[in-house]
Amino acid sequence: MGETLRTISPGDRIAQAQMDRLLTDEGIRRDGSLDYSCGIFDGEDNLIATGSCFGNTLRCLAVASDHQGEGLLNQIIGHLMEVELARGNSHLFLYTKPSAARFMADLGFYEIARVDGKLVFMENRRNGFRNYCQGLEQDAPREGTRAAVVMNANPFTLGHRYLVERACRENDTLHLFLLSEEAGPIPHAVRRKLVKEGIRDFSNVRLHETGPYLISSATFPSYFLRDSDTVIRTQAALDLAVFTRIAQCLGITRRYVGQEKTSHVTGLYNEIMKERLPLAGIECREIPRLEVGGRAVSASTVRKALQDGNLSAIRPLVPESTYLYFSDPVSAPVREAIGCCQDVIHY
Repeated sequence: MGETLRTISPGDRIAQAQMDRLLTDEGIRRDGSLDYSCGIFDGEDNLIATGSCFGNTLRCLAVASDHQGEGLLNQIIGHLMEVELARGNSHLFLYTKPSAARFMADLGFYEIARVDGKLVFMENRRNGFRNYCQGLEQDAPREGTRAAVVMNANPFTLGHRYLVERACRENDTLHLFLLSEEAGPIPHAVRRKLVKEGIRDFSNVRLHETGPYLISSATFPSYFLRDSDTVIRTQAALDLAVFTRIAQCLGITRRYVGQEKTSHVTGLYNEIMKERLPLAGIECREIPRLEVGGRAVSASTVRKALQDGNLSAIRPLVPESTYLYFSDPVSAPVREAIGCCQDVIHY
């Protein structure tokens, strides 16, 4: 009997164990964020090649050392691309080791960024990242000091506005990047609406979408899912490598972040920003959180009050536009979604 390619289900303990061994043998750490896996098995049902997906990314690609050069990885990637297309994902990303980057390029993937000689981040569109950067550059000011803030705004609070106000006051232009991905109970369209209304009086802000390149499930899944510190550090470093390229395009020399004392992931990300951004000539300014009544204002506090149906509790924590939205019956589906959501989203 010949080789077969099949799905590896989460409940297939034997195949899962084989996948762990194969990845370990090839020097690859099993990613904790996977939503589909497959493998090629030989005639004796031994796993000889494997690959997985998470969202629109291909991950954990490996071929047993004694079967390399047989075209198995081509089959794995071809199958995963079919799976992604069936999901409606045509813009794909992958992680690979630097030693395999040239091979991935032969399969139609293009490098975006790499981290510490350990990880290369690639996409299947030749000019995908370049086109994204060119879109940001349109009508972007080229004079004066330019800073950046990246936020989820889930929802937009007075804490977010305080950070924006500080950055606007200290710089000629602020590039505000809003998470594009649908990563929580509050839809992107609502988050964008509340941000736009909440910063309407700041004339030197340029509001941008992060697209799939910043704080996305492609670059930083641990932002959305709890994971080990080692993985968070690597993914934060990758996200910052991408941000650095964007900053170079826009002439950004400062990034503002809110001080974080409650979220481990966000706190660790801030720590890594302070380590890495200065090496790229970008100052990282960590701003103490705005406090109301002796407590730091946070989006998670606002979501908790909304979960409890306590609208009056959010009023001192959010701009009037945010409060009016959640007071309006039109927000009922969003408030219901927040009430049902396990709160793991940050910022």
